[in-house]
Amino acid sequence: MVATRTAAGAPANRLLGLLSSKDYQRLLPHLHRVPLAYRQSLYRARQRLGFVYFIETGVGSLVNTMANGQAAEVGTIGNEGVVGLPLLLGDDRAPTSVYIQVPGAGLRMTAARFSAELMRSASMRLVMHRYAHALFNQVAQSAACNHFHSLQQRCCRWILMTHDRMQSDDFLLTQEFLAMMLGVQRTGVSVAAGALQRAGLIRYSRGVVTILDRRGLRKRACECYGVSKREFDRLLGNPPRREIQPRKVHAGSV
Repeated sequence: MVATRTAAGAPANRLLGLLSSKDYQRLLPHLHRVPLAYRQSLYRARQRLGFVYFIETGVGSLVNTMANGQAAEVGTIGNEGVVGLPLLLGDDRAPTSVYIQVPGAGLRMTAARFSAELMRSASMRLVMHRYAHALFNQVAQSAACNHFHSLQQRCCRWILMTHDRMQSDDFLLTQEFLAMMLGVQRTGVSVAAGALQRAGLIRYSRGVVTILDRRGLRKRACECYGVSKREFDRLLGNPPRREIQPRKVHAGSV
């Protein structure tokens, strides 16, 4: 299958939607829709990239693994971007890995075709460079956020960022992934998620988050969510707005 489009006619991937009509039409025959399963590897550290992925729904995790085997999440990629930035920067491999932490779907094309199209189009390179800048800003903001803000503030931030990338108020977000994003033990995730659940902001059961009060989450999140979002919107344009009203449910178990 080739690329799908939303009801409004724009690509489901925000980055593809920024391309000129000419660039997008040239990519279409080479874009193939694929499911993105939980823990699926999109590329591995120090191995040559075979494909790039334009995520439509779901979240990819950019992971750095230490010599002792410990891994840390250093960035996330959703429907605002592309997995395969080393190609844009003139390389075909990276010291990091990317794998899917929130399942969804996306569009895949070969690394060779992507590189060839980049060489062919200055306007496409400009769009991709703007995204690379936005992603760098996200990583930098996350480093500061981890240093200065509370666990609950950071937890709200990551839940909101994941919600922005999904087409549903219910999505898989495992304790393992949250712990990696927040840089804490899984017990810390249970405490933070439990507090948000008792406040009626989310329901969290068996690794599935249900957003109950998005406005309430924004009030509890640190400034970093807004800072990162404004930078993406400045560089990539504003996505469609959506806010959900609080809804009353019975609290479940964390």
